[in-house]
Amino acid sequence: MPAMIGETVPDIELPATGDKTVKLSDFRGQRLVLYFYPKASTPGCTQEGLDFTAAAADFAALNTAILGASRDGIKAQENFKAKQGFGFDLLSDKEETLCRAFDVIKLKKMYGKESLGVERSTFLIDEAGVLRREWRGVKVKGHVDEVLQAVRDLG
Repeated sequence: MPAMIGETVPDIELPATGDKTVKLSDFRGQRLVLYFYPKASTPGCTQEGLDFTAAAADFAALNTAILGASRDGIKAQENFKAKQGFGFDLLSDKEETLCRAFDVIKLKKMYGKESLGVERSTFLIDEAGVLRREWRGVKVKGHVDEVLQAVRDLG
C-alpha cells in the first residue's frame, strides 16, 4: 500500500551516502523533503540536486531535512554527491523498497521502448512522520521554490 497524504510514512531503512544507514524515523522532530530522481549524474537530476543544495540553508532554517533517492547503487550515489557538492545525503534504493512504498516506479517510454523507471517525485513529511504533500511528474525548473513555499505554509 503506497504512502498516502495524511498517513504516517513507512519506516524504511536504506544505505545512504557518508557510509550511513538511514531510517525515515531518524527525522522525527523535523520535517523531511524526500525526493526521488531517475538516475544519478544525468542533467535533470543534477540540476534538481543543485537547486535543493542552493536552498538547503532555507530548508534548514525551517527545521527541514532533505534526502534524495534513486535506484542507483551507493557508489554511484557517493560519486554523484561528491562531484556536485550536494548538501544532503542520497539514498540507494536498489531493491526499490522506498520507491514502491511511495509508488514512484512507473512505466516510461523512451525512444519507442517501454521500461519501468523512477518518476521524478517529491514528498513532504512533517515532524510526526506524516505525509503532508506530494508532487509527481516533477519538472525541475522552479520545483524547489514550490517545495520551500509548501514547507513555509505548514507553519
